[in-house]
Amino acid sequence: QLRLMESGGGLVQPGGSLRLACTGSGLTSDYVAIAWYRQAPGKDRKGIACVSTSDGNTLYADAVQGRFTISRDNAKNTVYLQMNSMKPEDTALYYCAAASPTRCIYYNTYVWADFASWGQGTQVTVSS
Repeated sequence: QLRLMESGGGLVQPGGSLRLACTGSGLTSDYVAIAWYRQAPGKDRKGIACVSTSDGNTLYADAVQGRFTISRDNAKNTVYLQMNSMKPEDTALYYCAAASPTRCIYYNTYVWADFASWGQGTQVTVSS
């Protein structure tokens, strides 16, 4: 399993932006799926963005398509989630997840893979 750590959460106003970071060893290896999940109070944890290192392909949940961007910095062993045009419904605990060897898939409006490694999560609150 990979050891992952998220950072960058906080309070942001509606319409604002925030960037999350996920650091961990192994994130630059081949055939790794790296994703961002989120869990709002009282709801299930859902995959919202994912990147497959085998080909760099990125996938997004319908709810964040066009607003969020997942990217990698191999030199820093870091995966980012840039969140723009944020909405109150983006408020959640955000987790980084990784698995290997595998790829992400788009399923039922969300992204998914059989993730074995998880970070502790970082809170994001969108409120005025």
